[in-house]
Amino acid sequence: MRGVMIQGTSSDAGKSFLVTGLCRIFSDRGYRVCPFKSQNMSNNSCVTKGGLEMGRAQAAQAEAARLEPEAFMNPILLKPRKDTSSEIVLMGKVFEAPADRDYYHSFTMNEGLAAVRGALAHIEKSFDAVVIEGAGSPAEVNLNDTEIVNMRVAREAGVPVVLTADVDRGGALAAVVGTLELLGGDRERVKAIVFNKFRGDLSLFKPAVRWTEERTGIKVAGVMPWLPGVRVAGEDSLSIPWGFLGRGKTSGSLFIGAVRLPYVSNYTDFEAFAAEPDVEVVQVDETTPLHRLDAVVLPGTKSTVQDMKALRDSGLAARIVEFHRGGGVVFGLCGGFQMMGEHVDDRFLRDNDELREIEGLGLLPVVTDFTAEEKITIQSAGRIVHPSFPPSESFVVQGYEIHFGETRRLRESGDFRPLFILNEREDGLADTEFRAAGTYLHNAFHNGAFRAFWLNLLRRRRGLPERTPGHSGKDESYDALAAAMTQHLDMEYIMSLAGFGRVG
Repeated sequence: MRGVMIQGTSSDAGKSFLVTGLCRIFSDRGYRVCPFKSQNMSNNSCVTKGGLEMGRAQAAQAEAARLEPEAFMNPILLKPRKDTSSEIVLMGKVFEAPADRDYYHSFTMNEGLAAVRGALAHIEKSFDAVVIEGAGSPAEVNLNDTEIVNMRVAREAGVPVVLTADVDRGGALAAVVGTLELLGGDRERVKAIVFNKFRGDLSLFKPAVRWTEERTGIKVAGVMPWLPGVRVAGEDSLSIPWGFLGRGKTSGSLFIGAVRLPYVSNYTDFEAFAAEPDVEVVQVDETTPLHRLDAVVLPGTKSTVQDMKALRDSGLAARIVEFHRGGGVVFGLCGGFQMMGEHVDDRFLRDNDELREIEGLGLLPVVTDFTAEEKITIQSAGRIVHPSFPPSESFVVQGYEIHFGETRRLRESGDFRPLFILNEREDGLADTEFRAAGTYLHNAFHNGAFRAFWLNLLRRRRGLPERTPGHSGKDESYDALAAAMTQHLDMEYIMSLAGFGRVG
């Protein structure tokens, strides 16, 4: 089939970034191109229109290719729930077996490989080309016999490989040479090398390019500079440009604290704040001085119970409650919403393997139980109904829900009102001052009106001027990335590798 695969010398080498750019470039040239990653290990996921779950990075790549995201673009999604096992999402739906120590000896070579082959066959029949993303490094020789995400996929699809390395982290030359040395017979499939994330004068790297080509015999297709203004959704929190307390974008910056949870999911919810010139998002752990923050946000989690326990064991739970009592603003998303309640019931151990119940933060009058077995995966749309908003049909929101568990309100109180009506039902809860609020809606802050409303509450508390919502600029970022890749890479050579023209 026509196409190319991007593999990396390590995690976060820029594979997702380059695949996204190539999808936009192919699309710009009139080709119907499909992104593909056979197996993704990430808790950053989203929901398709059909209610199927897939990796967030592949959904962004589909957007860049001007396609509707579909589960076959990421047929296997592994969602870690503890250090030794993960939930398997196969073609968008939860598979009955966990990804544990037996995973590589059973699932991958049976259901997994069959799903990968089926997805590739569909793509070959339905699209002009495929751009495939690998995972981690293809040099993990201990996994070669059963891996279905790097060189095995390149062989199945019959596509050449472009190997990328992260210059910014150092050791890129050694990483490239070492990776090639460990590939064995698959080394011949690597037809190009790209150095990524270079800061400074690109001309200074020319000797390294010459040395690499002489040492490996493989063409260096280019050196990509660091692109700080280009925002593309990534696989995990490694791709988030975290800020630092005291180093705001302006003298009047807001500081939003994102709690660092052991089983965090969908950190991409915070990427919306990058559109705001006066907002910094900082990671919060037990050492963070919360009094210097304007708000604390509890993100989603793969295990509400385990992460609530971690907050209590570290002392951070008590500090968040104290922060709120002192006038601070706390917002919970999905699992974070569940943790803000008074109690979590997991009597059947569906959310974790150890604790059947745990006390929440007690900031919202709700309880959550995990008695229902069905996982909720749905795209949601509706309107803002909290009385803090002026009544208007223009305050619409959309996003998606991915969660186990049901959250119910304990008591009626005029101090707490629902946030949204989503799919004709109430969702979320907030007090009248909006200092304690939560919702199941992922991407809530990607909705400009809601984001502006919440941030302006924080600005008013600080005596800062209000702002209109910043523009997310996703399409502009895809275009800017494509333009930079066209400028700095030998795109004609890469297109020819993909089957469009001759390799010169």
